[in-house]
Amino acid sequence: MPITDWPADERPRERLLARGAQALTDAELLAIFLRTGVAGKSAVDLARELLAELGGLRGLFSTGQDQFCRAKGLGLAKFAQLQAVLEMSRRYLEDGITRTDILTSPEATRDYLKARLYAYPHEVFACLFLDNRHRVIRYEELFRGTIDGASVHPREVVRQALISNAAAVIFAHNHPSGVAEPSQADIRITERLKQALGLIEVRVLDHFIVGEGRGTSLAERGLI
Repeated sequence: MPITDWPADERPRERLLARGAQALTDAELLAIFLRTGVAGKSAVDLARELLAELGGLRGLFSTGQDQFCRAKGLGLAKFAQLQAVLEMSRRYLEDGITRTDILTSPEATRDYLKARLYAYPHEVFACLFLDNRHRVIRYEELFRGTIDGASVHPREVVRQALISNAAAVIFAHNHPSGVAEPSQADIRITERLKQALGLIEVRVLDHFIVGEGRGTSLAERGLI
């Protein structure tokens, strides 16, 4: 049965308008994005199948163009639309942390870093470079791969901090497993970076680990 034949209070779009987007399931939100289903399947049915096939929203957001376009009901136009939506979300969140002292908006910082790093299928180490008023100068993804002494190079972080004329930094990296607990390697590299940056009087304010839920702040754990 097409969604247009459903009772009005069960249709995703009408429910969103009446109750807010937070009331909808992932499949219902995706169905609104898809707009139409395929032969024999409503947009909601198709959305459920896509999320199961791609591994949920995380998989959907991180899927490359070729794999995305192979899925039934999707194509280049939908891929372009999805990438545009994701980038608008990132820019909206970035705007929220560049207009004020970043320490006054820790949740906005978490949301921004999660939007940037959550969907990657591999580990990415990034840095927010801040001025002396803790306003964001720039965001930079510096290293890809595992977080250990071999892949995160303090010399390069120091070089980028000098180029940015940064007074402080916030580090972030993702755990593709979704488990945001810091490893011993995470703690060790944070300490090495703190020592290296201390030589040029750049303060390390925090190191966020992005995973499921809110993620983890090493500063909140007393590890910085």
